[in-house]
Amino acid sequence: MMRGVERGAERQPDRRGELDAVRALVVVGLVLFHAALVFDARDDFYVKNAETTELTTFVVAPVVVCAMPLLFAIAGIGAWHSVRSRGPGGFARERLLRIGVPLLVALVLLLPLPQFLRARAEGTWTGSYLGFWPLFFDVRLEPGDVPFVLDGEHFETGHLWFLVLLLTWALVLAALVRLVPDDAGRRSRERLARAAGARGAVLVPAVLVGLVCAAHELEEGFAAWSRWGYLLFFLGGFVLASDERFRAAVRRDAVLAGLAGLVAFAAGMVLFLGPAGEVGAFTGRGSAAVGFRFLYGLAGWCWVLALLGSLDRWGARRRAARASVGAAATREDAGAARPRRRRAWAYLGAAVLPLYVLHQPVVVAVAYPVVGWDLPAAAKYAVIVVASLGVLLAVYDVLVRRTRVTRVLLGMRA
Repeated sequence: MMRGVERGAERQPDRRGELDAVRALVVVGLVLFHAALVFDARDDFYVKNAETTELTTFVVAPVVVCAMPLLFAIAGIGAWHSVRSRGPGGFARERLLRIGVPLLVALVLLLPLPQFLRARAEGTWTGSYLGFWPLFFDVRLEPGDVPFVLDGEHFETGHLWFLVLLLTWALVLAALVRLVPDDAGRRSRERLARAAGARGAVLVPAVLVGLVCAAHELEEGFAAWSRWGYLLFFLGGFVLASDERFRAAVRRDAVLAGLAGLVAFAAGMVLFLGPAGEVGAFTGRGSAAVGFRFLYGLAGWCWVLALLGSLDRWGARRRAARASVGAAATREDAGAARPRRRRAWAYLGAAVLPLYVLHQPVVVAVAYPVVGWDLPAAAKYAVIVVASLGVLLAVYDVLVRRTRVTRVLLGMRA
C-alpha cells in the first residue's frame, strides 16, 4: 500500500484530451515566443536582430503570467494518476526515464549550440563548434542554487530549466507521498474537498502563491516566475486531481477566477509601469515591487484555475455532443471522423516533449543567418517561425519517432 495516496480511491474520469491539446499549443507558442525574442529590446537572447522593439514585453505579458504555471499544474494533475497507478517509487523511476534521459541527452548534444552561436554572433569565439563544445562543460558547483547546482561561463540549462524543475518537483512529490501516512492524506483531502464546496474557496491558494512571489525574485530566465511558485502550481495540480469535488469547484468558479485574475493583473501592471518598474519590479525589495509580485502571483493562480475550469467545461460539452451524435442517424459519418481526430491528437500529444526539447536550439540556429538578411523585421520573424516549425516537425517525424532508441532518448514511450 502506498503511503499518503491510496490506490483505488475515488473514481477518476478518462484522460482529459483538452489538457493534451493545451500542452501542444503551449509548445507551439514557445516557438512563436522565442522567435520574437530575437527582436526584443529587453531580453538578452542568443541571436539579436539589429532592429529591436519593446512591444514584445507587453504583448506576451498576459501569456507569461499563466502559460508555464499552467504546464506545471497539468503536470501535477498527471502526477496524481501516475502515483496512484505506479506508487511513489514507480512514479519516480518513470519520471527519471521520461524526463531525466532526454534532459541528459539534450544537455550533451543540443544545449551547447545556442551558446556557441551567441559567442559567434558577439565575436567572442571564432573557432569551430567542436572546439567550443568542451568549454561549455567547464563548470563549477553552486550548491546554493538548488536544483541548478552547476554553473560556468558558457554552461547553462537553457530552455530545459522546465525539465530540471519538473523532475526535481516530481522527486520531491514522490518523497512526500511516501512519508505521509495514508490516513493523514485521506483526512486532509477530505477536509479540503469539503471546504472547496464554498464559493470561491479554490481561489484562496492564490494568496499563498502571491506571498511566495512577493518574498522571492521573479526569475526572467524561468519565464518570469519564481521556481518555488512553480512548485506550488505542481502540487496544486496534484491536489486538484485527487478528488472530483475539486474539479467541480474549479468548473464552478472558472468565471470568478478569470475576473479576479484580470483585476489583479491590471493592478499589477499599474505598479509595473509606475513605481515598481523604477526599482526593478521582478527583483526589487521596495513596497511597490513587492506589491507587484504579490499581484502577479495572485493573477497567475486565478488564471490557471480559470483556464482549467473553462477547458473542463469545453471538454464536457464536446463529450456530450459526441454522445448525442453517436445516438443520431449520422453516427457513421461521425465515427469515420473520430478516428482521424484521435490519430491527429495522439500524434501531437506524443510529440510535445521531443518538440519542447528540440525547439529552442532549432529557433536559434534558424535565426542566426536570417537576422543578417536585408528584410523587414516582420518578414524575418515570419521566416524564422515557419522555418523553425518545419524543421522541428521534419526532425521529429523522420529522426525521432520512428525508432525505439530515439524515442526513449527524447522521452517518448518505446
